[in-house]
Amino acid sequence: MCRNPEKRNKMMNRIGKSFAELADAFATQMRMVCHDAGVVLFFVFLPLAYPVLYSLIYNPELVRDVEVVVVDHDRTPLSREMARRLDATQEVNVLGYAAEMGEARRAMASHSCFGIIEIPHGLERKASGGEGAQVIMYSDMSLMLRYRSILLATTNVALDMGAELMSRQINTQMPIAETIATEEPMHIVSEYSGNPKAGFASYVMPGVLILILHQCLILAVGMCGGTRHENPLAYVGRTLTTLRRHHLARMLGQMLCFFTVALLPTVWLLYYIPLIFQFPMAGDIWQELLFVVPMILACISLGLCLQGIVWQREGIFVIWVLTSVMFLFLSGITWPRFAMPAAWHALGDCIPSTWGIEGFVRMNTNGATLAQAGSEYTILWVLAAVYTAAAYCIQRWVVTPDLRRRILLAR
Repeated sequence: MCRNPEKRNKMMNRIGKSFAELADAFATQMRMVCHDAGVVLFFVFLPLAYPVLYSLIYNPELVRDVEVVVVDHDRTPLSREMARRLDATQEVNVLGYAAEMGEARRAMASHSCFGIIEIPHGLERKASGGEGAQVIMYSDMSLMLRYRSILLATTNVALDMGAELMSRQINTQMPIAETIATEEPMHIVSEYSGNPKAGFASYVMPGVLILILHQCLILAVGMCGGTRHENPLAYVGRTLTTLRRHHLARMLGQMLCFFTVALLPTVWLLYYIPLIFQFPMAGDIWQELLFVVPMILACISLGLCLQGIVWQREGIFVIWVLTSVMFLFLSGITWPRFAMPAAWHALGDCIPSTWGIEGFVRMNTNGATLAQAGSEYTILWVLAAVYTAAAYCIQRWVVTPDLRRRILLAR
């Protein structure tokens, strides 16, 4: 405790001025955000609209009744039964038979169908004799969901019919087995942990929601920097002299403004979108919101860092928009991170969305607690601290001197 009243009053005066500058920067930045249609677009409209659009595209999550044709070279009761069972599944719809493969390929090329089931000659003979029988499946790979549906239907039907044939052979060779088992001895039931629907949207959308929040925050903060360069007089809250001191307080005021504006889209993305579209919600929403706090701060600080090279409002698009697809891959959604080259793995470690997606998916999809996602949570706080320190240096020695010079020229 300071015993010198003069020093204590001086310290309290400095603290009071710092808080005043923080409040002034908050109010000034909030005024700029509310009066800038482009920033409002990134802060509010895109986080509200994009997840709805993406969720509707993948709703329903599964592709059913995929059109296929059958090329039956065997023409036996077993091959006809297989075609009938395929048509009875919810995954595929057998349009009919093709006389030969050329006709079937032409149908798939014209998109009259999206798959071909070729039953080779001798299927029933080989299957009844205990030999290995093959059924060949062709699929249009323009959409992975179609391939998945055709493969799932073909595999399930083949397994069921194979089990029935084996049981029939056992009963024929050993009549006593009729009193023991006349059906398949084991029945496989698939339970999809974390994705009960086994749908594509339930798999990919939780990570995409975090990436949308990540990109919108950085784009909005970067655009604010471009606006400030183009119209520097709108940034000064009271006097030009405030730009010469209290740099940290003014930057924290801006960050507090951005954080406040980001609260609404964050709740919308992490709670209401999964609730509306029935995505997995196994975690506690309050812990999930607490988890994304350091990611939001890291995104805001990263946006403040980019203000050092963004001199126009549109400049942030050129720098940052194209990174969305790359960040999606680096997050590990489409390809496991442990299988990535070391350079790409290291780059992904520096991106807040990578750890945000990994931790949020664990909590939201698999029901992990904040403590169980502690490693990702800690790394996000480290990234937030690093980017905040970098943002302070850039704001103080790059952005603020340029802003002061532009204000003097404008006057």
